[in-house]
Amino acid sequence: MSVKNCGHHHYKRRKLYRRLLIGVAVLLGLIALVVFLVWIILRPSKPHFTLQDVTIYNFTVSPSLPYTLTTTMQITIGTTNPNDRIGIYYVNLDVYGSYRNQHITLPTVLPTSYQGHREVAVWSPMLYGYTVPVSPYLQQVLAQDLNVGAVLVNIKIDGRLKWKVGTWISGKYQLNVNCPAYIRFSEQNSGFGVSSVMKFQLVQACSVETGLDS
Repeated sequence: MSVKNCGHHHYKRRKLYRRLLIGVAVLLGLIALVVFLVWIILRPSKPHFTLQDVTIYNFTVSPSLPYTLTTTMQITIGTTNPNDRIGIYYVNLDVYGSYRNQHITLPTVLPTSYQGHREVAVWSPMLYGYTVPVSPYLQQVLAQDLNVGAVLVNIKIDGRLKWKVGTWISGKYQLNVNCPAYIRFSEQNSGFGVSSVMKFQLVQACSVETGLDS
């Protein structure tokens, strides 16, 4: 075979490969465009979270400096999927108690679950924190709150979610939920915390933030 013929066949192969690559790129672009248009039309809304109640079994501060805090509580938190055509997968959710941005309980893992269109889910995890050191700059503030007889505890959920449209499932998105809970002590439970079981019916709406996973 002559050099001329070899060059001709090589050119034809390159031209065929180029056409195949262009065809695959166009196909992938069309699929991405369809998914994007469906996404824009459906406009997924963030799930709604509500802190329904908090039962305090123990919320005790050590009587002398440096303060430590022991906490045992059970919360009931509900979430609603407001979307008519989009499902939600909840993945790697951790719930914990926080006081002025300091963790006061260990994270409790919530079960991985799927929430269909307009469905409601309810979780009732226990939260525990044993002799957690209170940051020095918070010790005086905590003492003042206890003397007043009210402490603002934030119930927080951090994790990931995925959206489901038909058979398509998105990548992971960050989910951050913040639920404020005002714990008011009776006279016999003032001073250094709660010494008896107290249940608070709150039905408190939570702030919800979602974003692309980094």
